[in-house]
Amino acid sequence: MVKVGTQTGNGRLFGDLAVVVFLLTQASDGVLTYIGVSTYGLAIEGNPLIAWLMTALGEGPGLATAKVTAGVFGIALHIAGVHKAVATLAGFYVVVAIAPWVTILYLI
Repeated sequence: MVKVGTQTGNGRLFGDLAVVVFLLTQASDGVLTYIGVSTYGLAIEGNPLIAWLMTALGEGPGLATAKVTAGVFGIALHIAGVHKAVATLAGFYVVVAIAPWVTILYLI
C-alpha cells in the first residue's frame, strides 16, 4: 500500500521544486495582474472571478485573496503528494497567465 505524501530521494526534490515554482508563478501572476489592472483598468482582467473579487474588495486585497487561496491549495496538493498536478498547474499558469501579461505589458 502506498501512503499519500511519502516521498524519497528524487520524488521529494521534484515535489519541492514543483511547489516552489507554483508559488513563484502565483506571485508573478499577482504582480503582473496588479500592474496590468493599474495600467489598463479592471476591464483587462480576463478571469471574471478575479475581476469580481477586485471590484468587491479592492484591486490589491481582491488579488491578494485570490493568490493566497491558490497558494494554499497548491501547498495542500503538495502535502497530499500530488506533485505532478502541482507542476502541471505551474506550467498552466505560465502559459495562460504570465505569458499573456508579459506580452501585453512589455511586448506590445
